[in-house]
Amino acid sequence: MANKNIYVEGICEMPVPMRKIELVERKGIGHPDSVADALAEEVSKALCKMYKKEFGTVLHHNTDETQIAAGQASPKFGGGHIIDPSYILLVGRATTNITDVKTKDIRCLPCKPTALAAARNYLKKTFPNLDVDSEVVLDARLGQGSDDLRGVYKSSKILANDTSFGVGYAPYSITDRLVLTTEEYINGKMKDILPETGQDVKVMASRVGNDITMTVACAMVDKYIDDLEHYKSVVEQMYDKVNQHALDIIGDEKINFKLDINTGDDYDKGVIYLTCTGLSQEMGDDGSVGRGNRCNGLITPYRPMSMEATSGKNPITHIGKIYNVMSKLIAEDVAKKVSPEVEVRVRILSQIGKPVSEPLNCNIQLVSATEDKKIGQWKQEAESIAYEWLDNVDKVTDLIINGKVRTF
Repeated sequence: MANKNIYVEGICEMPVPMRKIELVERKGIGHPDSVADALAEEVSKALCKMYKKEFGTVLHHNTDETQIAAGQASPKFGGGHIIDPSYILLVGRATTNITDVKTKDIRCLPCKPTALAAARNYLKKTFPNLDVDSEVVLDARLGQGSDDLRGVYKSSKILANDTSFGVGYAPYSITDRLVLTTEEYINGKMKDILPETGQDVKVMASRVGNDITMTVACAMVDKYIDDLEHYKSVVEQMYDKVNQHALDIIGDEKINFKLDINTGDDYDKGVIYLTCTGLSQEMGDDGSVGRGNRCNGLITPYRPMSMEATSGKNPITHIGKIYNVMSKLIAEDVAKKVSPEVEVRVRILSQIGKPVSEPLNCNIQLVSATEDKKIGQWKQEAESIAYEWLDNVDKVTDLIINGKVRTF
């Protein structure tokens, strides 16, 4: 039995949901950083499928450096126009050609067309108010990866391509759930009722004791809004619906909830969050992979986090993706076995060139406000769960390629 270096420890301290202060953020699907994350991941998944179709296996690639440079726009009530398209650069390494070991013939692969098609399809499917053909400039720069990193695919065991770590925790707190589901609601069911709201949504929650203040920033789409009064009406309607959605999530929990929307607006000065496309990248913000949500969909400064970008990294050897996703999965499974009052934290560390299934350190912390007598029992279960996931890394890979787990 391979040594997985799994260490489970009980820690007596206040889990985050029991502490007085908690901050949680989510950058919605239309935020430039999230757009960059999504495109990087879509390109990676498309390359994986292309490689598997052509060769039956995934070849080396990393597309986690996508950049978005904001354009320029002139929004106005009833519909404005884009002056200068935003620029999106798909950057990364890929296996762009294969040499036949017998004939020495070189076969070139359609990596750039595959990447561009995946990016266009995602933009068209996700952002209905964006004209992908005229309001975005898409470019791709995918070069051949280095020999040493491509070599980790050629072992009988999948080898880590970096000395790095992944981090996860469970369960979600009420603050976590409010932030995550609020953005998903605004960019989901609410669009059928309020098409005036754009996809660039940012949600931030501050909890002080039992008081939660949630701040939502939402870009509005100019062509659906007639005038300032209409804009105000949309914000008011949005407030009612988001507030009710939050109260439904809170349920019987003893939480005092306060909601603010588009606090940067100044109606007297005519300053409002109006856009042509529902995306701030049309003029206001640039975007980069890894600057936004972690792979649990949130930014959580009161929880352990990894600085690694998850989106766009290959799902076979890149620890920055595999261990972040796996840490979350392990934490969730362990959380189901222990008390709801226990916070589960997982950190997994690799060594470059060593098997992904055999980390240098897999640490599971069971954080409880009291010395729980069940720690010994939970320790065995936690070790078993971690061992099972580490011994089946391919399951994590399949979940990622098939879009069954989030990366941002």
